[in-house]
Amino acid sequence: MKTPLSRSLFAQAQALIPGGVNSPVRSFGAVGGQPLFLHRGHGARVWDVDGNEFIDFVGSWGPLILGHAHTDVVAAVRAAAGKGTSFGAPTPREVELARLIHEAVPSMELVRLVNSGTEAAMSAIRAARAYTRRSKVIKFAGCYHGHADGLLVEAGSGAITHGVPSSAGVPPSYAQETLVAEYNDLATVERLFQAYQQEIAAVIVEPVAGNMGVVPPAAGFLAGLRDLAHAYGALLIFDEVITGFRVAYGGAQALYGVTPDITCLGKVIGGGLPVGAYGGCREVMEVVSPLGPMYQAGTLSGNPLAVGAGVATLRELRKEGRYELLERLASSLAHGLVEAAQEHDVPLTVHRVGSMLTPFFSAGPVVTYADARQADTGAYATFFHAMLERGVYLPPSQFEAWFLSLAHTEADIAQTVQAARFALAAVRAASVAG
Repeated sequence: MKTPLSRSLFAQAQALIPGGVNSPVRSFGAVGGQPLFLHRGHGARVWDVDGNEFIDFVGSWGPLILGHAHTDVVAAVRAAAGKGTSFGAPTPREVELARLIHEAVPSMELVRLVNSGTEAAMSAIRAARAYTRRSKVIKFAGCYHGHADGLLVEAGSGAITHGVPSSAGVPPSYAQETLVAEYNDLATVERLFQAYQQEIAAVIVEPVAGNMGVVPPAAGFLAGLRDLAHAYGALLIFDEVITGFRVAYGGAQALYGVTPDITCLGKVIGGGLPVGAYGGCREVMEVVSPLGPMYQAGTLSGNPLAVGAGVATLRELRKEGRYELLERLASSLAHGLVEAAQEHDVPLTVHRVGSMLTPFFSAGPVVTYADARQADTGAYATFFHAMLERGVYLPPSQFEAWFLSLAHTEADIAQTVQAARFALAAVRAASVAG
């Protein structure tokens, strides 16, 4: 694989952009090497500036559930752009997108459109604080809810602890309002509620963790969170930025039968364009301006290009058989990876929920953030580069999800599994040599 143009562009980018990238994970820092510059995508495939072709399992980190340049999405964006790219005023399609979201996720009785998942999570927490008139929030180690200051925290030395900043530039005073519990461990949550009974506004959680690799909720975990939150007068927020319309048409709350008070969406509802949303029951959402005292605004919220792409995407997803096809393809890929690992005696634990999955380079089980961090990142880096050489583009991090799309075919899966056999042989050889 030759990459002279990518290397040249990366050198130029490093002189102009911090680290040469506009989002850290794109830098290949977790796997080594230099990033590829992509310039075209169609269906399940992408091409870099040097003409190398890849089967894509990044999918713009989840939004492209229909694949790249889907005909209906492209047509919707072109039609919207031809009428004007932004108005800063209400437009018909934002009403249609809100209606489609509400029909799929009934718990979102009122929906506010924003520009990103970060905005959605930040605004959902502000709404919860306004509604409960409390300040503290419980999040979980290993769960990511965007880069808002109060959420960029990590656990301290014990379960009952204030968070401490995990990013420079975050004042400790912000982090002190965030409490950190262990994902899939209700006891750590209950201890926090007992310690701060009248202070906790909300619990925010990825119902399926997607930022420490894919880690599904343990039986009873989500329902237990809801029960604990309500028992102490707090709200439950599901961050479904990744899982919304990805693991099921109604998201993880439909898949697991647990209803949150507020839901955050992003990714799929924009069809590849920047968009997010938060919403919940009418009583809670009526605190949002102009109905209530909680202020949140955005010039580009409900942008006509983004909502047009989102409407086209959701219309396609609600057609019969779409999620059954995704389930079949993703299941085939997961089983193929497991079998290939067994052939080469490589410890591999593959987690999958719907069309998102992660192969952890460990014997497992992977239930908590601590379990996930036991994965062999060096082995993943070897695997990643071996797959890239064989035409498969994967997330450049052990702790990110792979995403399948309706554009993937059984032939793509077979080709990927065959590439994985060679890549896992390379992992095994490196392990023996090391």
